[in-house]
Amino acid sequence: MTAPSFKDYFSSSAAEYAAFRPRYPAALFDFVASLPASRATAWDCACGNGQASVPLAAHFDRVIATDASSEQIAHATPNPRVSYAVALADASGLDTGSVDLVTVAQALHWLPLERFFAEVRRVLAPGGALAVWCYTRPELTGAMDEIVDRFHSVTCKAYWPPDRTLVDGAYRTITMPFDDLPAPALAIEARLTLDQFAGYVRTWSAARKLAAESGLDPVIAVREELAAHWGSETDTQLVRWPVYVRAGYPDRTL
Repeated sequence: MTAPSFKDYFSSSAAEYAAFRPRYPAALFDFVASLPASRATAWDCACGNGQASVPLAAHFDRVIATDASSEQIAHATPNPRVSYAVALADASGLDTGSVDLVTVAQALHWLPLERFFAEVRRVLAPGGALAVWCYTRPELTGAMDEIVDRFHSVTCKAYWPPDRTLVDGAYRTITMPFDDLPAPALAIEARLTLDQFAGYVRTWSAARKLAAESGLDPVIAVREELAAHWGSETDTQLVRWPVYVRAGYPDRTL
């Protein structure tokens, strides 16, 4: 029997994804945890390495974290309140009405939306909520930001999967199965060395595709450009990723 397919851009870089992807601000989890009527169980769909699953565990009795990639699950961060499993977004294997909150962190654009939303309606308990979020291009200061923007929007332009445009639009163009609740303005902020930042850029799906097609690591040239402005090998620069949240209570009658 052939396994169901999914858009797998990250299994081959699961270890790098775990090491270099940015961590979300605590205020994000304070907000999404305030939405459901109960905090017994959260389902973190398309969880990757657990970047959102583990912080959710501070707010819920139990977090069920699923991803279609077994490699991502293999590199997930252990937590006593988090149960990891390999599962598709539209075939979670969860019991009907068993979940208080469903989250999708930086992955909704890869999912089969209508089938996923149907699965959300099925698994949510009364008073349950759905919260999804994405972060856009990292922002630096001055010339460094211009270098990163050129690599992101010009060099990599032809190599981004079409779904990525949903992220660039902050998920605003996605028709959600709920009336949007007001969400706070949020951002990820981290001070990174140049090597740490280059490691993060190498996790971009477009950078990986460009490397595969050219046979060269395109981040080397970007790193060399940035080095002229970054400082020493141990110096850090502030990197900021704007975070956009959409959340609400799905209409269970649809």
